Amino acid sequence: RTTLEVKPAEKGRKNTKIRLRDLGDINNGNEATGKMSHQTGIQANAGLKKFFARCKDGTVRVFKVSIVEEELTLVDHKAPKGSWEQDYDSLVLPLVEGGQPCYLFFRLDSPCQNGYNWLFISWSPDDSPVRQKMLYASTKATLKKEFGGGNISHELFGTNREEMRLPGVRRLLSTEAAPAPLTLAEQELNVIRKGEASANVAIDARHQTLRGLHFPMSDDAVAALFDLKDGQLSYVQLSIDTDKEEINLACRDNVAVTGLASLVPRDRPRYHLFLFPHNHEGEKLRSIVFIYSIASHECPVKERMLYSSCKSPLVETIETQVELPIAKKVEIDDPSELNETFLLDQLHPKQNIVKQKFAKPKGPANRGARRLIKSNEAGGE
Repeated sequence: RTTLEVKPAEKGRKNTKIRLRDLGDINNGNEATGKMSHQTGIQANAGLKKFFARCKDGTVRVFKVSIVEEELTLVDHKAPKGSWEQDYDSLVLPLVEGGQPCYLFFRLDSPCQNGYNWLFISWSPDDSPVRQKMLYASTKATLKKEFGGGNISHELFGTNREEMRLPGVRRLLSTEAAPAPLTLAEQELNVIRKGEASANVAIDARHQTLRGLHFPMSDDAVAALFDLKDGQLSYVQLSIDTDKEEINLACRDNVAVTGLASLVPRDRPRYHLFLFPHNHEGEKLRSIVFIYSIASHECPVKERMLYSSCKSPLVETIETQVELPIAKKVEIDDPSELNETFLLDQLHPKQNIVKQKFAKPKGPANRGARRLIKSNEAGGE
C-alpha cells in the first residue's frame, strides 16, 4: 500500500511538499521519495533469459513482460504475420490492459548488427496504481540491460490506447529520424536556396542538352524534394506532363521499404526518390536512392523515350540545384524487385573475388604448313 504524507509548508514558502511513502519501506526504516533514479533489484527470471537468447532470430514479432512475484516474467509472445506496420495494431493492442502497466518489445523489419531493431514500449496507463507505476518505471533500465540495449532503436511511453496505435509509432519514428532544428540564420539560408533552385529549374521553355531534354519542374515538385532533403518525407514520385513538357509531383509520402513496390505504376514510367534508412557494417545510414521505373510495352514509345531523355538532366538538377545527394541510381522494369535486399545489394554490392584459373600457354605462332615426306620406292632413286 502507498500513502501520501502531506507536510505543512515552512514559514515563508507557499508550496506544500507531497512525499510518497511506502508502508513496507517505512517499516524497514527506508523512505521512498518518489525519485526513480534507483533500481528495485528486480531481475529477469530464468525463463525470460532463455527467451531473450532465441527471440532475436526474426521468428518473434512482439512479446510482453510483466513483474510477477518480484521477477521480470515473459507473459506472451506473437510471431510475425506480415510487415511490422501490418502486424502492429493487431498484435500490440490486445496485449495492453487498462489499470496494469507492462513492457512490450516489438520487432521492426530493419536489420542491425545484432539481428533486428526493436521498439521498446513502456505501458503505464493513467488508471494504474501509483505503486505499480513507480515499480515499473524504476525497473525499466534493468530490463533493457538484460535484453541488450544495442538492439533497442526506439522507445515509446504510452498512457492511453490512442498513443499506442500505429499512427503514434509512425510519428515517433519520423520525429526521431528528422534532422536537428535549424537556427534562424539557417532557416533564412534555406529559404534563399529554395528560391534560387525554383528560379533555376522552373525555366519557362524547355531546352535540349547533349545528354537529353531538360524540362522545368513545378513548384510542388521542388518543394517535395526539399522536404525529402530535410527528412520530412521518405518518398517522392515525379511524372512528366507530355503536353506541358513539365515535370510534376505525382506522389509524396512517408513509406517504409516494404510498401515501396506498391507505389510504382506498371503502365507508366516514373521517377522515384526514396530515403532508405538501413544499417551497414554496424553503422546507421540514410541513403537517397533515385529509381527510374520503366513501363511495360503497352506504354507509348514516345512517352518512354521522353522519360529516358529527361532522366540525366533531372538527376543533375536534383544534385546541383536542390543539393540532394543521390547515393545510387537504379532502373527497374518490375516493381516487385523493390525490396530491402535489392536496395542493400545496389548500395553495398558484395565483393566477389574470383580466383583465376591457370591458363594453358599458347603454342608458337607461324609454325607454317605441315610438311609431307615422300618415301623413296626405289632404293637409289
